[in-house]
Amino acid sequence: MNQHEKINYVEFAAIDLEATKAFFTAAFGWSFTDYGPDYCDFTGEGLDGGFYRADKKAQAENGSALVIFYSENLAETQKKVVDAGGVISTKTFDFPGGRRFHFTEPSGNEFAVWSDQ
Repeated sequence: MNQHEKINYVEFAAIDLEATKAFFTAAFGWSFTDYGPDYCDFTGEGLDGGFYRADKKAQAENGSALVIFYSENLAETQKKVVDAGGVISTKTFDFPGGRRFHFTEPSGNEFAVWSDQ
């Protein structure tokens, strides 16, 4: 449901759009709707969004926002990320309230996964 003045959608660049789609499908079970050869979107994944073909990537160290997934089983999710072709960029670490790791997907965009368990 769209809510007035609430975050509604997020878009990411994708150097390799097909590899990015394949990664998120394998790791997280996402499905995509293509809108031509250079854009696709996803819905129902906590926040709707899309990927557009571009020679850019989102990295927190460059000032990009960091999108963080929640997992009930951090080790299982990390295995799925790696098995799908993701690269662990920051190993699992503890922080007050939980643990998390960071990864990049095939187009180089950085994400994180956290758990309170």
